[in-house]
Amino acid sequence: MSPIDPHSFTDSTHPLTTHISLSLYFDFSSSTIRSSTLISLPTRHSGPITLDTRSLSISSVLDPTTHTHLPFSLSPTSDPIKGQSLIVSLSNHSKFLVISSTSTSSSALQWLSPPQTFNKSHPYVYTQCQSIHARSIFPCQDTPAARVCYAAKLNIPRQLSAVMSARHVDRRPPVASENGSACDDSLWCAEGRVVEEFVMEQPIPPYLFAFAVGELGFREVGPRTRVYSESVPAVLDAAAREFSRTEDMIRVGERMFGAYDWERFDLLVLPPSFPYGGMENPRMVFLTPTVIKGDASGAQVVAHELAHSWTGNLITNKTNDHFWLNEGFTTYAERRIVEAVQGDDRAALNIGIGWKGLVEEMERFKDNMEFTKLKTNQEGIDPDDIYSQVPYEKGFQFLWRIERQIGRPAFDEFLKKYIATFKFQSIDTDMFLNFLKANVPGIENEIDLKLWTEGTGIPSDAMEPVSNIYSKIVSLANEFKLGRMPREDEVADWQGQEWELYLENLPKSGDASQVSALDARYRLSESKDYEVKVAFLQLAISSRCRDYYGEVEKTLKEVGRMKYLRPLYTALVQGSGKDEEKIFAKRVFTEASDCYHPIAQGVVESILAKHV
Repeated sequence: MSPIDPHSFTDSTHPLTTHISLSLYFDFSSSTIRSSTLISLPTRHSGPITLDTRSLSISSVLDPTTHTHLPFSLSPTSDPIKGQSLIVSLSNHSKFLVISSTSTSSSALQWLSPPQTFNKSHPYVYTQCQSIHARSIFPCQDTPAARVCYAAKLNIPRQLSAVMSARHVDRRPPVASENGSACDDSLWCAEGRVVEEFVMEQPIPPYLFAFAVGELGFREVGPRTRVYSESVPAVLDAAAREFSRTEDMIRVGERMFGAYDWERFDLLVLPPSFPYGGMENPRMVFLTPTVIKGDASGAQVVAHELAHSWTGNLITNKTNDHFWLNEGFTTYAERRIVEAVQGDDRAALNIGIGWKGLVEEMERFKDNMEFTKLKTNQEGIDPDDIYSQVPYEKGFQFLWRIERQIGRPAFDEFLKKYIATFKFQSIDTDMFLNFLKANVPGIENEIDLKLWTEGTGIPSDAMEPVSNIYSKIVSLANEFKLGRMPREDEVADWQGQEWELYLENLPKSGDASQVSALDARYRLSESKDYEVKVAFLQLAISSRCRDYYGEVEKTLKEVGRMKYLRPLYTALVQGSGKDEEKIFAKRVFTEASDCYHPIAQGVVESILAKHV
């Protein structure tokens, strides 16, 4: 076997899937999905073909024309990272049909009971497939090297509705014999069921497959943008206000990177358990509700996911070893969009917060510097375990370094050509570097490209941002270390980002009374902006301000975004003499974990396993 991806069983000698047709029957009573997956190959194939699965029950594999059974086998043991391989024996087939069902331990799916939703009346389910979780919904070649188009029929209870990372085709009654043997017609066509049909006509990597099903509503915010969420007027209205300038951002993106190729750019605000800030699913970006801050600064997350429409979705990293090609480019593009729409100061704050995060990641990985490289070797590594700011911020710094070397106008032309050349392809670091050297002759003599992509740590020609507002905030943070709190006139016009940058630059373990005095004056522990609140609570934990543990517990129980869970749980359990904190952390996790997405559960479990 010759694998093409350290995280997939996909064999390089087998053809890559070109199209998938799915029929999905949602059984909310058992928190499972029964599915039929019709897999199309570019040519007829004889012999074995290998697919990725995780926690799936495979009942049969069929020839879709004759409905005869095809031989298949599942690997007898499950790899802790990759799951189980499904090997199907084909005889001159270009298509085959796999009948399967998910388990309650599907790592991509979170099923919410009615009490866990806003309105408390209907259940909800949503996906998170990045990096390698699509295989826990349906069998596939779950590698970004395999780009597929797909069609999907979702059979759901009539009182619910569905959205997907695809074009909506129809909502209609079920029809007998259309389910591809996913389940009996008596179930598929039962009273009270409805089918929502979708189609994705552009080839995407499997991690961009996404859906959500629940009691959904929406608001129009632009000519090609709706904001969806659970059907709660207050949430929908707040999201519509926060993201009101989305069309402005799309137009800036088009000026910089070329035409927007996905037709619509809709946004779905998920329940608080969503584990990421945003997920760039094409046509339907998924967002945490914590990005609704009331001051439009949450739109920066939208700018990031929008930028992925070009860098990540149009051009994709071939494997997770080259994840920086998705996230470094997108972070660079996001900051260019923010600069154009919200001004230089906002962009500088954004870069400054990112710089601080990058420096902290160097400390996190000091015992395994492999993961401070841009081009990594993740063989035997779960990508969720080493998810970090390195591919985002070091990747950004690399591209910013190239921009400084050749000038922004030349770099903008390079970016447009890069996107036009590789659109709808999956590439690796070497392909990018070869393209860079061919289009910017002599660049390798000006910048050490090998050091930037294969070296550990932060290169000496990386750069902290330079701006008046950034310098002022860092200066005030340095004065806090000497005992001076910022005056109210100095912070009068600060929004969340300014406070976040200030807190990020304070010493990690300060004087408890000084930390309490800062909060008494500025009420940071009560901030509605979770970036500010969590940065302050980290400071409170490391300074042993136990008065704030009630607020820490409340925060860990009301949000499931890993950006907040990881630092708070780590601050509680890392270090010596933390017995009381470790008991507290384990209790809170036991009580809160049912409200976390499976990916977030796994991350917190690994933190506790390491330190408790």
